[in-house]
Amino acid sequence: MGEDGNISTVNISYINFFLVGFPGLQQWRSLLVLPLTFLYVTIITANAVVIYTVVAQRSLHQPMYVLIALLLAVNICAATAVMPKMLEGFVHYANPISLPGCLAQMFFIYFTLLLDYNLLLAMALDRYVAICHPLRYSDLMTSRLLGSLAIFALTRSLGVAAPLVILTARARFCHTAVIRHFTCEYIALLSIACGDLTFNNQLGLAMRLITVTFDLVLLGTSYTRIIYAAFRISSGGARSKALHTCGSHLLVIFTIYLSGLSTSIVFRVAKTVSQDVQNLLSAIYLLLPGTLNPLIYGVRTREIRQHVGKMLCGKEPPQEVGKIPQTLQNPRVERKLPG
Repeated sequence: MGEDGNISTVNISYINFFLVGFPGLQQWRSLLVLPLTFLYVTIITANAVVIYTVVAQRSLHQPMYVLIALLLAVNICAATAVMPKMLEGFVHYANPISLPGCLAQMFFIYFTLLLDYNLLLAMALDRYVAICHPLRYSDLMTSRLLGSLAIFALTRSLGVAAPLVILTARARFCHTAVIRHFTCEYIALLSIACGDLTFNNQLGLAMRLITVTFDLVLLGTSYTRIIYAAFRISSGGARSKALHTCGSHLLVIFTIYLSGLSTSIVFRVAKTVSQDVQNLLSAIYLLLPGTLNPLIYGVRTREIRQHVGKMLCGKEPPQEVGKIPQTLQNPRVERKLPG
């Protein structure tokens, strides 16, 4: 009891919260349920179609297509970690969630985002070997290496996401039980925590900077060498295929990293930006990859596009389907690639 006879709130820590995303759209919330549900179904369907195509077609059982399928599977998991609770929040203005549920959602959000980054690194490695060392592609890009890359991606993602969740679980939430966000993001939870949060803020920022900087350096180095090697291919057709394939990967990379960078800058720098705008940027950052990736790979990757067309329309693909790696390994081309 306090000196005035009231219960002291110093040691209170809320364990149940209310997610209140987009508070400025209260009058329009019910109208957004249908288009958001359609978006979620579209994300699941589009990604699943491309994944099924890769799994069902033996000609696509190659490292590049396997990595694309894994990336799209992660997109489905990421959307599922966000969208159901987000849709519930548009039905009920105050969307209840427990602290364990909030921490679990936070973990899956950051775990899947980090898996996205790590799979993009693996895809950069695959393209580097295919274009810069085509003679050794089949010897280097083995199923054993793919398994090792998958284990590395899982371990690295877990090593970054778990500390953030553990630190958040140890914080006390005494300011309010209302989270002004549609999901349990790290910064949104810290905004209602009390006590000295300097270490939490610094760790979150340091992990993001280290991860993004490390990834961008590797990606930049890899694709610089890839583009250089591609321009040295004397065959115009092979050079065009190599650059077109890498262009799809670079488009995905720019989409993910630029949306993440803009969200981080707004959260940490632009204090005058409304909560609705911040939440909108978060929604774009979390859902844009799952929306665009199947379109980018399904439309720009000819082999996948042809097989999807066959499956949906009954159209037979041309005979050269699945020949990108073989084209890059053509002996006449290999001699002209840098060793």
